[in-house]
Amino acid sequence: MKKRIHYQIACTIAGSDSGGGAGIQADLKTFSALGVFGTSVITAITAQNTLGVTGIQAVAPDILAKQLSAVFDDLQPDAVKIGMLHNIEAARIVVEHLEKYRPRHIVLDPVMIAESGAKLIEDETVAYIKERLFPCVSIITPNIPEAETLTGMKITDRRSLIACAQTLMEQGAPAVLLKGGHLAGDEKHDCLLLRNQDPIIHSHPTITTDNTHGTGCTLSSAIAAYLALGEELTTAVKKATDYLRQALQAGRDVRIGHGNGPVNHFFNPQTLKIFEE
Repeated sequence: MKKRIHYQIACTIAGSDSGGGAGIQADLKTFSALGVFGTSVITAITAQNTLGVTGIQAVAPDILAKQLSAVFDDLQPDAVKIGMLHNIEAARIVVEHLEKYRPRHIVLDPVMIAESGAKLIEDETVAYIKERLFPCVSIITPNIPEAETLTGMKITDRRSLIACAQTLMEQGAPAVLLKGGHLAGDEKHDCLLLRNQDPIIHSHPTITTDNTHGTGCTLSSAIAAYLALGEELTTAVKKATDYLRQALQAGRDVRIGHGNGPVNHFFNPQTLKIFEE
């Protein structure tokens, strides 16, 4: 019998960024750059560029549900990344489909605030995400403003970073990567916390650049890509962190637009990985 060959598949469930630096666009670039076949489910359309967000339109609920069914019925992703869920209706539809199809790996990037400071999520959705979506996922990857919104805590240093990650675990997250990029200093600290384990701190020198648009989307989709490729969670996080750092470094001096530009996703593109079964 002839062996079946196939690509590893990842799916991003997120908003569209018309400027191409974040959201669905950043996720698909990341999947491709790491050798994973990318699929997408668009939750909202944003009018957005390097200067900020000027408009958000949620995708109609029936179209959102049909996108999810179309991808999961046929392509059966090995890993899923979830980004912007603008309203509670979208969150409910996503949870229903995750509970039905039960993909093996789910990375939740709880997108709430754009790099420009614009709010991207409705207030009532936050509580629902903690109650219903947290238990469905493999890991959540909030940045400091998002973690502070989720917990009501203030993060000012490494100690409070770890304490906030522990609170997120108590709220139901199975694993947390709390990103410390918003803290000042010459070195950045990301806190990885898994159930019943000591915190793992990923430290790396601060890269001075204005091109930070879409870094959270890129990191979470890179974690999903490495999970789809068969890496275990701690390795996937380490490789994704290294990928983002190199993408930031490769794009640090490039000028795109008049505001915060994107990272260089394709500094070392990989061919699509082929597997046999």
